[in-house]
Amino acid sequence: MTEELKNETVSEDAETAAEVAEKKAAEEEVEVKAEETAAEEETQESNGEVKELPKFTGEIEGKTYTLSELEAASEDYSDEEFHELAGMYENTLSKIEEKEIVTGIVVSVDEKYVIVDIGFKSEGIVPANEFSNKVLANLQPGDEVEVFLDRVEDREGQLILSRKKADILQAWENIEKAHETGEVIEGYIQRRIKGGMVVDVFGIDAFLPGSQIDVRPVRDFDAYVGKTMEFQIVKLNMQAENVVVSHRALIESDLEDQRQEILETIEAGQVLEGIVKNITDFGVFIDLGGVDGLLHITDLSWGRVDHPEEIVKLDQRMNVAVIDFDENSKRVSLGLKQLQPHPWEEINVKYPENLRVQGRVVSIADYGAFIELEKGVEGLIHISEMSWTQHIKHPSQLVQKDDIIECVVLNINEEEKKISLGVKQLEKDPWEDLAERYPVGSSHKGVVRNLTNFGVFIELEPGIDGLVHVSDLSWTENVDHPNEVVDKGQELDVVILAIDFDNRRITLGHKQVQDNPWEKYAEEYGLGAKVEGTVTKVTDKGMFLELPLGADAFLPADKLTEKVESLTDSFKEGDKVSGFVAEFDEPSKTIELSQIEGDLKKSKSKPKAKTEVKKDSVETGTPTLGEVSGLADKLAEKEKNDKKKEEE
Repeated sequence: MTEELKNETVSEDAETAAEVAEKKAAEEEVEVKAEETAAEEETQESNGEVKELPKFTGEIEGKTYTLSELEAASEDYSDEEFHELAGMYENTLSKIEEKEIVTGIVVSVDEKYVIVDIGFKSEGIVPANEFSNKVLANLQPGDEVEVFLDRVEDREGQLILSRKKADILQAWENIEKAHETGEVIEGYIQRRIKGGMVVDVFGIDAFLPGSQIDVRPVRDFDAYVGKTMEFQIVKLNMQAENVVVSHRALIESDLEDQRQEILETIEAGQVLEGIVKNITDFGVFIDLGGVDGLLHITDLSWGRVDHPEEIVKLDQRMNVAVIDFDENSKRVSLGLKQLQPHPWEEINVKYPENLRVQGRVVSIADYGAFIELEKGVEGLIHISEMSWTQHIKHPSQLVQKDDIIECVVLNINEEEKKISLGVKQLEKDPWEDLAERYPVGSSHKGVVRNLTNFGVFIELEPGIDGLVHVSDLSWTENVDHPNEVVDKGQELDVVILAIDFDNRRITLGHKQVQDNPWEKYAEEYGLGAKVEGTVTKVTDKGMFLELPLGADAFLPADKLTEKVESLTDSFKEGDKVSGFVAEFDEPSKTIELSQIEGDLKKSKSKPKAKTEVKKDSVETGTPTLGEVSGLADKLAEKEKNDKKKEEE
């Protein structure tokens, strides 16, 4: 930096200083003459006299020297004597060099300039604006000042000085010295910039990074603006004029002894006081006095913590327990909850079974809701324990997060630290007296809540549902799907067929509301009975007939006495056709007719006797596995016979 200042071009400054000096001298001369003239005029006016100008009379006064005498006088000194005298005069002048800081004496001070004598043949002029206001206000003739000798003589022979360059050069020398020695210096924080602050050090702008202000993270940078603080120069680049300072380095040096003492004595189980230094999503960093420890989020509280800010705040003083200390990495693990008793101690005493408690909903899953009874004690309300009557598909239908709800303690697993809770236990179980309200065989009205392939779910009352199997929808019709006979939301008469208390299931029937017509069909349409029916449908394989009592019967094409080429051409819907009962199968709800005499002989002409039904039982059309197996065998045998006849 010194070389750069010495190599600066100063011709313009020198010329300007010379011109200013000439103008000032001319102005002073004019002012002096004007003052003398004004003084003489005032004197004459006061005396009332007008002084006459002196006139040259030609008379000679004093001694007169001729040219030869003047030339002879110079011969009084020899060349050696002359040079000796000149040397003596030269020695009275200070030995100075350009581009250096010199000390001078203030000769005069005015609003624009400061005249300084540095012991040279001529005096130098320094612009007043190069001095600070504080220095300029106290500057008096005779004071010593340091100035920068820019040039010994310019074109006009004027000595060129600069106070500003002297200050800058001196500042960089002080900064370089402080950096080399590690000296602590003072600086004034001027303003905030991106990444840190600008600090005035000896009049030079230095950079203070945000991380170097304090050992703790700084949250309010503006609070430091306008403060004077101590710093240490940590980085210096003279060529780039880059100065980096640090206040943190001074604090760390003071804390180093304390840090070593803590690291030597710290051990697991100790309780130390610290200050919250930083808060993150995963935990809190605690300053223990030069040593940082991590307080993990799981060690903040025995209870559930979503974020550490729920428990602690920045700069908060608190006691923490040392959980672990790694001597190699110097990492300290801290805990806060360890200072409090474990909440699961004597849990069975605090929460006995069937106790009503209140808690806060802290989490909701598909299978239930977690309830916080106290910090560190949570229980689960399973979705099946939420309501006796409502069909809850998701817990959010009943509770929301942070709700305060009442529940009942069902059981406690102390080893796994699990508590089962229930909400529906707050109300009476509607299944306790269900048998009294819905006895088997009683008739009721219900609403169709849902349709499936295998049946219809009927709501008898809110939360009490029963199932009507598809086979119990009709005595006479073969129902493939429930939507053929009922609609969702429709009111339906049903009979209680059975109640399964263990699985909480109710079996219902719809067709049982009416008497079983097949009992009467068995009396009227026994094997060999002669009947007449109305054609309802004609197919290639036979005709469907409706018998007088409403029963449906089937007359195969190969059972006609008169063979026809086409059944659809020979018979129409509504035609009357006679025949006799060749087969009667109540389980499969089938009646088959025939017109062939040979079939009549094979069939049993005796009518089927009516089966007496006990009064205390209810007939259900739901087929058993045995019935389904027998029906399948009959259908297989019938298809085999039909195929054999076609081949013949």
